[in-house]
Amino acid sequence: MIDSQSVKADAVVGSDSGGFDGGKLVSGRKRHVVVDTLGLLLGVMVTGADTGDRAVARVLLAQVADAHHRLALVWADAGYTGSLIEHCLAALALVVSIVKRSDGQKGFVVLPKRWIVERFFAHLMQSRRLVRDFERRTTSAESMVYWSMTLLMSRRLTAGRRGRQA
Repeated sequence: MIDSQSVKADAVVGSDSGGFDGGKLVSGRKRHVVVDTLGLLLGVMVTGADTGDRAVARVLLAQVADAHHRLALVWADAGYTGSLIEHCLAALALVVSIVKRSDGQKGFVVLPKRWIVERFFAHLMQSRRLVRDFERRTTSAESMVYWSMTLLMSRRLTAGRRGRQA
């Protein structure tokens, strides 16, 4: 699953790495993530909020496909339509499947398969450091997302052992 999240930036974030997301009316940065079906992070890229999802998806999906050779199918929302689908199939051998909402649905509805990445974003929001982007460099912001992911993975690994004594 691929998706993006716009977050407000702190005053220390330079204007060269920030931007304004007109769709969400957020001034700051955008976190683009690829997660697997368990909601574990496969790749992240932090850009200015004014950067388009499709442009970043080309680069991010290429990085993820290089690192994870068994990746064959990527679910995405309607923001990733267009030439990205043909590019991923031709250049990366990835099938991008667009998860669409039903015609009768109104308002905010979490669609099938989309809840996986939405749950990941909810986990990021539990990390106090990631509620707002405080990092000067985008690489530091990406590292904070990876750090939060290690906390989630270690919690999942020890979840079955809480009642046992060593």
